[in-house]
Amino acid sequence: MSADNQQESLDAEWIAGFVDGEGCFHVAINRQPKMTLGWQVLPEFRIVQHKRDINILHTICKTLEVGHVTRNHGDRFEVRVRGLQNLKKLIEFFKKHPLQTTKKENFETFSQIIILMDDNEHLTKKGLKKIAQLASSMNNHVKSKYLESSETIRRTLRKKK
Repeated sequence: MSADNQQESLDAEWIAGFVDGEGCFHVAINRQPKMTLGWQVLPEFRIVQHKRDINILHTICKTLEVGHVTRNHGDRFEVRVRGLQNLKKLIEFFKKHPLQTTKKENFETFSQIIILMDDNEHLTKKGLKKIAQLASSMNNHVKSKYLESSETIRRTLRKKK
């Protein structure tokens, strides 16, 4: 699709189907000493495509009215959506246009995390642990760095005694 004949927007159901196949809801929790608890919660939505399909990524951003296109790696580019307000807008879109694959489960968990963050739960130890547990249940069930950190493990061991 060339830039000259690119559509102004895409059908919402088409985008939902495309995201079912190509999208990713992800929540990283990284050590960040400057943050209240020393950890930063970074939720994001991404779609990665080869550079030959960069125009569709731009059109998706324009249609959703959130996100931006950036280089992912090498000849791959991505739509990336971050920020609570943008992610809340994205969640509303997918509530109106539901995903159909197992990605729907990741989306529902992602939505729970965004609600917790919107309620500032990520700024409490209890809330951060809940978010980390939810994030670890998504995608390939990769355990959060926060749950594997020595401070979290020590706290859990102290409670068991």
